[in-house]
Amino acid sequence: MIGQIIISLLFVFLFFGNANAEEVIFQDIKGIVIDKQTQQRIAGASVQIKNLKKGAYTKSNGEFIIKNVPVGRHQVVASFISYEPMLSNIVLSSGKQAFLTFEIEQSLLSTGEIIVSAKKNNFVAINESAIVSSTRFSIDDVERFAGSRSDPAKMAQNYAGVVGASDERNDIIIRGGSPTELLWRIDGLDIPNPNHFSTQGSTGGPISALNVNFLDNSDFMTGAFPSEYGDKLSGVFDLHTRKGNKDKYEYLGQMGFNGFEFGAEGPANENASFIINYRYSFLDFIVNTLGVDFSFAGVPEYQDVSLKYDWTIDEKNIVSLTGIWGKSFIDIATSEQ
Repeated sequence: MIGQIIISLLFVFLFFGNANAEEVIFQDIKGIVIDKQTQQRIAGASVQIKNLKKGAYTKSNGEFIIKNVPVGRHQVVASFISYEPMLSNIVLSSGKQAFLTFEIEQSLLSTGEIIVSAKKNNFVAINESAIVSSTRFSIDDVERFAGSRSDPAKMAQNYAGVVGASDERNDIIIRGGSPTELLWRIDGLDIPNPNHFSTQGSTGGPISALNVNFLDNSDFMTGAFPSEYGDKLSGVFDLHTRKGNKDKYEYLGQMGFNGFEFGAEGPANENASFIINYRYSFLDFIVNTLGVDFSFAGVPEYQDVSLKYDWTIDEKNIVSLTGIWGKSFIDIATSEQ
């Protein structure tokens, strides 16, 4: 009888303990609202989170901040008088603040009639010269597309007219062309191949050296691109890197298919910010450092560092320094008879 009473009390304590143990984690959402045509910052614009009674108005410099937002997936809407509202889907994590850039367009109004125009912002390229065959993608797309593995090149293989050479590599074949006909560009600089274990004359590899936590919204073009991209035939991957948090220091640590990753960002001084990310091979650490034997013929060893420094001189002049470093090595063991 006493034993049954003790067991019943334990169930009661466990029930109420679990009910009170759930804790909601909050984070901040920051960003800026600008006019898409003039690129001028808009003051007094409304930024609201759908299904939550939370929002903010932009300051005189067009910036806003929404504090204490529960982590998770949210839809954020920016609107202003005589402008079309713009919707952005984000995944808010506990480890870092979300930063959003809203480029809203003025709505059209004619005497005697109302013109309503709709546009899917994800299909409007950042480069205004790219009119057709261009798609804007966000970092959220890289995380959500099937089989992307946090690799922008893998994500691009989901687009129409684009296939991959094999599942082991991220080579991009556009409308039957050669993978070597793709141009990679980062912050306006052409690069040959941003992948580990790449071979001479190729534009792909097994593992990307591009860190998705380092990238911002970018363009992927599958033909008829502007002449500024040179003489490439198939397509262009025009990547943009993001700025570090200029208000407070934030740190990142995670482990996954792409390896162990550590990152930091924050203000360098009153008018500057930095962001840096480092990644190390997961299998290299497990096999060569911890000594775990998986009997692999070869263990991929790679590491890379991505960094950016932004210095705002005034409203019209900004100096940015972007750097990406990486190395990779694999030794295929042969059996001895």
